[in-house]
Amino acid sequence: MTSPAPAPSRPRDLFRSVAAGVCGLQVLALLGFVVFYLWELTQDSADDVARVVMSALLIAVFAVGIGALARGWLRGDNWPNTPTVVWNLLLVPVGWSLVQGDHGVVGALVILVAVVGIVAAIRADTTDTEDVSPE
Repeated sequence: MTSPAPAPSRPRDLFRSVAAGVCGLQVLALLGFVVFYLWELTQDSADDVARVVMSALLIAVFAVGIGALARGWLRGDNWPNTPTVVWNLLLVPVGWSLVQGDHGVVGALVILVAVVGIVAAIRADTTDTEDVSPE
């Protein structure tokens, strides 16, 4: 049994790296929220245990999904482009509502990271690796 041939390598693209970094940063933020929710659960400060557990679980699912995007960007896959743009577009109104809700710095940071993620995903080289000529 022979192993499959390795995929042709893609030249390094700064925007792919930035998109992967933004996704990785978002994964860390989401995992931080999961830890916070679980810590809140251990402190008996949660009014509704089921709500806290389900929120932590939902956030963890999103962290796994965004982690898959980051991995796809790092591997040179083309598929993370559209989900990355959509995810970050959804974060813009979240950031705006934080700005309007007296959390201006956090909201501005969310918007900034989202815009960087959108621009990086749009500008990233997503041509098929078969079309890339070796240099």
